[in-house]
Amino acid sequence: MANKDIKVAIIGVGNCASSLIQGVEYYKGVRAEDPLIPGLMHNSLGGYMIKDMRFVAAFDVDSKKVGSDLSEAVFAEPNCTVKFSDVPRWDVEVKKGPVLDGVADTTREKFTVDPKQAPVNVAKELEESGADVAMCYLPVGSEEAARFYAGECVKAGVAFVNAMPVFICSTKDGDEMFREAGLPCIGDDIKSQVGATIVHRTLTRLFVDRGVKLDHTYQLNVGGNTDFLNMLERTRLKSKKISKTQSVQSQLPTQLPPDDIHIGPSDYVPWLDDKKLCFIRMEGRKFGDVPLNIELRLDVEDSPNSAGVMVDAIRCIKLALDRGVSGTLTSPSSYFMKSPMIQYTDSVAREMVEEFIKGERER
Repeated sequence: MANKDIKVAIIGVGNCASSLIQGVEYYKGVRAEDPLIPGLMHNSLGGYMIKDMRFVAAFDVDSKKVGSDLSEAVFAEPNCTVKFSDVPRWDVEVKKGPVLDGVADTTREKFTVDPKQAPVNVAKELEESGADVAMCYLPVGSEEAARFYAGECVKAGVAFVNAMPVFICSTKDGDEMFREAGLPCIGDDIKSQVGATIVHRTLTRLFVDRGVKLDHTYQLNVGGNTDFLNMLERTRLKSKKISKTQSVQSQLPTQLPPDDIHIGPSDYVPWLDDKKLCFIRMEGRKFGDVPLNIELRLDVEDSPNSAGVMVDAIRCIKLALDRGVSGTLTSPSSYFMKSPMIQYTDSVAREMVEEFIKGERER
């Protein structure tokens, strides 16, 4: 193994970053031979443990976080996810990145941006930090900002995990950009451990496998974190709705007409904080065209739900770096992300990732 440490840069120090950083501390004592910890494929993935992750750089625009140590910034408002672990001082100062389209009109009162403070040179900061991989946790709708950071990673020679619904790694241009730079990437739009979309995908696949014809379905999500507040600006929702919808549609042999499927964030309820409520309805027909309907309510703490998946994604991309593999990693993207380059059923995608971990599949 080339380097036991996995040096990680964080783009967007929000609730998801908070859960991830807490998790690294919470599980630092786990050994490979211990019972499998919740949320991970393996305690040891290709020889890498969760304790091998080391945070070396962080970027945000909120003045309540910029200039603070990363260990303090993850608990600064408006972050509101559950605290399940104290974290040590990382001696990593959160640097100000460019705002671009990263702040919605609906969140301007939550994110205090100092207009007098100039952004840093992101590529230079990444290069000097020695980061192996950067993970993009920007708000939904930050199309320009996400593409900017992807480009800065290429300049700095840093691998890229895109957790948000901006189509970068899943495109031919994105794949070629990272391939030409000799860097791997994983994306786009991270799936939660057990979240709204993965449950909806699984039920949709169950209908198909059991011969039920799906006629109509919806998925309505509400929450109280700044991600849901951000998404009240409906113009920022286009890529999110596309990502979530095609993730479910991909499990059907014939896609539903647009009027028969609705998937997307619905509203912001402040007192829910980082809790997310999902409501799914599926209407289908079984033998004899007899109706079959499902109503489901899912209640989760949103940000910890993706943290374990991100740990696996980061460890997989480090394996690709060790092996000299570049471009979009098909297998990890298909299993960890809602919008990969190629969609597979989740059971097939998992087997592909297991083969990738063992070195039996290049990408």
